[in-house]
Amino acid sequence: MKITTGRQRRCVWWEDGETVGGRDLVGGGTWLGCTRHGRLAFLTNFKEASSFPAAKSRGDLPLRYLQSEKSPAEFAEEIQDEISLYNGFNLVVAHVLSKSMIYITNRPPHGDKLVTQVSPGIHVLSNANLDSPWPKCLRLREGFQQLLAENGSGEFPVKTMVEEVMTNTVKDEETELPHVFTPETEYHLSSIFVDMQRPTGRYGTRSISAIIVKSHGDGGGDGEICFYERHLEEGDSWKEHTQQFVIIQNQSI
Repeated sequence: MKITTGRQRRCVWWEDGETVGGRDLVGGGTWLGCTRHGRLAFLTNFKEASSFPAAKSRGDLPLRYLQSEKSPAEFAEEIQDEISLYNGFNLVVAHVLSKSMIYITNRPPHGDKLVTQVSPGIHVLSNANLDSPWPKCLRLREGFQQLLAENGSGEFPVKTMVEEVMTNTVKDEETELPHVFTPETEYHLSSIFVDMQRPTGRYGTRSISAIIVKSHGDGGGDGEICFYERHLEEGDSWKEHTQQFVIIQNQSI
């Protein structure tokens, strides 16, 4: 997952000692986080030409799930009546140990559901709906599939994925660009790794994160989570940060 705003802080353990993830310095929520009990949540904004300044902070939604004891399906049901109070978003909530994952959006394609069970397999989420066929989403999927093919059933280093897939700067052809913003802006936003100059300064990818879940199939516990992040600090220097911990069984799910 990558972030293209300047409001975040690198992934850290929150005050509760149970949650690790980035923090929005303005809204106080998160875009990506996980817990010692195997909860996982991540959110992207939906690409739209306009937004409502008075809308509730979308970053509260992942945090609410992470700090709750509800299953992904129960949490999705709980927030359905209030999602119209937010600007456009995509939210995925999951519980690693129960192998359940739910996709929630308040901008569904015409006639589709607000809440969808995510099936096993490879999925790509950008700033449109889950698995939308944006060219950069297709490039991301193909790059990840190639890594899997090259490594067979073996595990590949997370840094390899970041360097070979997440830093791709290939951009779309003009005929493939969306028409939400100006053609020039859409062109720069069409790459997986975004780096563009605005009158106010640089706008682009500031954080690349990966969460890896390892299952202990030998009876040695419930598995472990590795949270890797490469983030851009002041002065345009990239730093790496890793949190690794064992998943603790929670009997409430």
